Amino acid sequence: MAGGATKAPGRRRRIPDHEDGMRWMLTYSDMITLLLALFMVLFSISSLNISKYKSLQHSIKSSFSGSILSGGRSILQTGSDQTTQNSISNIQLPTIAPITPAIARPSSSATVSQAEMKTLVSDAQLASQEQYELTTLERRINAYAKAHGWSNEVRAQLQQRGLVVTVLTDKLLFASGSDELRSAGQPLLNEIATLVNLDTEAHPVVVEGYTDNMPIDTSQFPSNWVLSTGRATSVLQYLLTRNVPGKRLSAAGYGDNFPVASNATTTGRARNRRVEIVFERKYQL
Repeated sequence: MAGGATKAPGRRRRIPDHEDGMRWMLTYSDMITLLLALFMVLFSISSLNISKYKSLQHSIKSSFSGSILSGGRSILQTGSDQTTQNSISNIQLPTIAPITPAIARPSSSATVSQAEMKTLVSDAQLASQEQYELTTLERRINAYAKAHGWSNEVRAQLQQRGLVVTVLTDKLLFASGSDELRSAGQPLLNEIATLVNLDTEAHPVVVEGYTDNMPIDTSQFPSNWVLSTGRATSVLQYLLTRNVPGKRLSAAGYGDNFPVASNATTTGRARNRRVEIVFERKYQL
C-alpha cells in the first residue's frame, strides 16, 4: 500500500489433511504383518520333518537292536567314515547261546499232556515242601549242638543229596582205633533218633564212616575200610535201639577216601575222622 502502510496479517487458513483419519490403518497393518510372521515362525517350528523323523527312528532302532558301532573315541574327533566297513548291517555279532534250565523232560513227544504237567507241578510242590522240612531239621540240630557246646564237633548242612549231619568222632563217638560208641555221644544220637522218628516224609537215612589216612593193621581192623564200616554200623545199631525203623537205615564205610581237610596236619586228620548221618532227598530240586 502507498505511504508504507502494511496489511495486517490474518489467520492462516489450514488445509485439511484427508489422511489423518487413515493413520490407524498403518499401525493395524503393521501389527497384522508381525502376527502373521509370528505364526509362520511358530508353524515352522512345530511342523514335523518326516524324512528327519524316519532317520531318527531308524537310528534309535539300530542302537537298541544289539548292534555296536565301531570307531570308539575317534568318532568324536574325526567322525565316522561312511564306508561299508562301518555299516551297522555289516557288523558281525558273536552268537550267544541261550541259557536253558535243566528241567526234566516228561516224554520224548513234542507236547506235554495234561497228566504229565500235573505230575511236574506236583513234584515241584513236594520238592519245595521237602526243602522246608530239611531246613527245619538243619536248624534244630545246629541249635542243639550249640546249646551243648558241640558246635566245633557237630554240624548239619543242606547239600544236593540231602541233609548231612557231620559228627567228628574223637570227642563224642569213638576212641582212636575203636568202633565202640562212647557214652558222651549218646545224647546227640538220641536227639538225631528223635528227629528221624518225627520226620513225616520218612527220608532214608544213611550212616557213613570216614577215617584219616593213617594206616591201621590190627586183628580187628586190618584196614581203614573195615574201621570206617564198623563205626558206621555201630551208629546204625544204636539208632535201632532208639526205635528208628530198620527199613529206613543203611550204613557205608569209605575209609580215608573223600577227605574234607588235608591229612598233612593234625587238625586236618581230626576233621577227616568223622561219621556223617545223611537224610537223603526223595525229590530233587
